Amino acid sequence: MSKIINLTNINEVDFINGRSGQFRAIVKAKAGFVTTVDDIGIQNDWGRTDWKRAINVFRHFKKGALQTIEFRPDNTSTWLTVFARNGKKIILMDKELFTDLEVGDINQDWSNTNLYDQRQYTFVNAKNWSSKVFIQNV
Repeated sequence: MSKIINLTNINEVDFINGRSGQFRAIVKAKAGFVTTVDDIGIQNDWGRTDWKRAINVFRHFKKGALQTIEFRPDNTSTWLTVFARNGKKIILMDKELFTDLEVGDINQDWSNTNLYDQRQYTFVNAKNWSSKVFIQNV
């Protein structure tokens, strides 16, 4: 795994740690209430592979909807929080998300949060939307 460079003070957790499992998202619906979304397609083996990684869950929802991503490792019953936000502030992210996030992911839908940080972009030599945000770009 590449070395994470985090100037944003977002707390890092390492719950995924290369394990397989299921993801679910806590999202704010258009009507204003919060609800849980599971990828039923994966659970029922409908051929969907959208949510095999946390970044796919992160990219799945419209701007402002995603509040939390939870991960349940295979052969366990415990859901672990791997991404959490409170308003416009991201509180914590798993190391897997730190290594997968690209500038385009943030500029597209998260530019009004503490994920958007020009100092961070400059420090990792991010030049375009496909550049990584929290690992050094060559």
